[in-house]
Amino acid sequence: MIHESLDVWKRSRSMAIQVYRELSGCRDWGFKDQITRSVLSVPSNIAEGYQRGSLKDRKRFLEIAKGSLGEFKTQADIGAEVGLIPFDAGRMWIEESEQLSKMLGMLIQKLRDAPTP
Repeated sequence: MIHESLDVWKRSRSMAIQVYRELSGCRDWGFKDQITRSVLSVPSNIAEGYQRGSLKDRKRFLEIAKGSLGEFKTQADIGAEVGLIPFDAGRMWIEESEQLSKMLGMLIQKLRDAPTP
């Protein structure tokens, strides 16, 4: 499948796995549910977008993934500040989120620039 060859999908998948592992013992169920849902949404929406038939749908799902990254970044920042996430892990996830957001932005722009059939 084409989405599995994308670096942005591979890296977002890896980050989701890291988050799940790091938060396996988190007892704040509301926070854990929210942050894991937002990080899982990123590779999931990239995959869904690449399974759709149209460039318009692909772009829309990449935009949803980009929005989920913004949500995740905010949650990682707050979680690190209040001690729900180890500070170093939170900073690393924030930096990776910024890089992934740039990568998605470039993919979205590429689709916008693509000639329409």
